[in-house]
Amino acid sequence: MEKIYCCYCSSTDKCLIIKIRIRTFHCYFLTTAGFLSNIKRFVIKTPMPKQPQPNRLILASQSPRRRYLLEQAGLNFEVIPSTVDEDAFATQPPEKYVKTLALAKADQIARQHPACWVIGADTIVLIDGLILGKPDDGDQARHMLRQLSGNVHQVLTGFAVRSINHGHEYAAVVSTRVHFKNLSADEIEWYVQTAEPFDKAGAYAIQGLGTFLVRKLSGSYTNVVGLPVCEVIEHLIQQNVIGLDVKNGMIKQGSD
Repeated sequence: MEKIYCCYCSSTDKCLIIKIRIRTFHCYFLTTAGFLSNIKRFVIKTPMPKQPQPNRLILASQSPRRRYLLEQAGLNFEVIPSTVDEDAFATQPPEKYVKTLALAKADQIARQHPACWVIGADTIVLIDGLILGKPDDGDQARHMLRQLSGNVHQVLTGFAVRSINHGHEYAAVVSTRVHFKNLSADEIEWYVQTAEPFDKAGAYAIQGLGTFLVRKLSGSYTNVVGLPVCEVIEHLIQQNVIGLDVKNGMIKQGSD
């Protein structure tokens, strides 16, 4: 039974002023003569109904490019980079490598924040079965750019969505074919000197100065940048993690 307090004496059961009888949903208050004027009010404390909480999204990556893509898509999220050792997965085939690594990143952060929905991702550049990582120095960058020059390569991005409390685990791989123009020695040297290649897989950034290196591509552009936004948003909508606010033209967070 809900407690009813007398604001005059703060009593709940031994009030000399008020005696309470509960019949169904009606309360009858019997007062002692002369004291009614001293009673200011009665406060009935009722438990507040639990309000639905919006889904909390986390990006388990320190990549500024992935962060930018999700911000441009209108998502509200936090960034908590994973610390998964990528070298532990290096012996796997390319598609399995990016998929497994993306899931490992998402899972690590999801276990630290079990109520949240966590997005993990990993991107590689693949040419003739060889994975091109991030160049360590100018010589490696020049070598990679010569390999890509005039050729077609693949960009594979594995992405994963994980939530412990919701029992959800999903991972997929998106592939894009990228056609490079023939690069002259001067073009390669100029691009290396810009320093843009050094923190990029395959030694180029399609969203930066490296955009002039690409003749055409087949598939997702954002996948080459670092995250297949179409596929990620599509999956989040399917799971009711986010929704489309048609009236206001916005993306809204779903709720539990």
